[in-house]
Amino acid sequence: MSAVPSSQPQAYLAVTNVEVIYDHVILVLRGVSLQVREESIVALLGANGAGKTTTLKAISNLLRAERGDVTKGQITFKGERIDQLNPSELVKRGICQVMEGRHCFQHLTVEENLLTGAYTRGGANLRDDLDSVYSYFPRLKERRKSQAGYTSGGEQQMTVIGRALMARPQMILLDEPSMGLAPQLVQEIFEIVKDLNQKEKVSILLAEQNT
Repeated sequence: MSAVPSSQPQAYLAVTNVEVIYDHVILVLRGVSLQVREESIVALLGANGAGKTTTLKAISNLLRAERGDVTKGQITFKGERIDQLNPSELVKRGICQVMEGRHCFQHLTVEENLLTGAYTRGGANLRDDLDSVYSYFPRLKERRKSQAGYTSGGEQQMTVIGRALMARPQMILLDEPSMGLAPQLVQEIFEIVKDLNQKEKVSILLAEQNT
C-alpha cells in the first residue's frame, strides 16, 4: 500500500505511525503514516486486503463499530488530534467518509438521501446546497424523486458523494469509488471529484486498487 500525494501548501491531515488491532489480538495495520495537504488529492493505492479501508476507518473513527482500535500512533486534522473523537464530531469538524459499496438508504428517494447529509447542519440553505450538488451531478436531478435502491450503480455512487457534499466538508475520505462501475462511469466520477477539489477546495483522500 502506498500514498501518492500531490503538492499543495498546507497540511490538513496527518496519520503518524498508526497501528490498528481488531478484537484485541489481530494486527491489521502497523506503522502507517501519510499526509494530506490542504486542497489536495492524495491517492492511497494498494491491492484488495492491503489495509486501505481500515486506514480510512481509522481516520473517521468507524473502527470501534467493528471491534477495531487504533492502539499506537496518532491522527491529527488541522493540528488537533482527532483519533479519540466520535464520527459525528468529525463530521462537524469537516471530515466525511464515503464508504465503499455505495451505501445509500435504498428505501428513500435520491433527494431524501442527499438531505440526510445535511443533518448535522440543521436546515439552513438546503436548497442552495441541493442545487450545487445537482450542478455537479445533473443525473441526480433527473432521478431526484426515484427510490435510491432502484437507481444504477453509478447513480448510487453519485448519490453517496453528493450526500457527503451536503455536509459542507473540508475533507472527503473516498473509498473505492470505481468498484463495480463501467470504465466510462469511473472516468466521469473521477472528473467530478477533480472538479470538487478545484472548485470547492475540498481536500480528498482517495483509496483505490485501480491504479
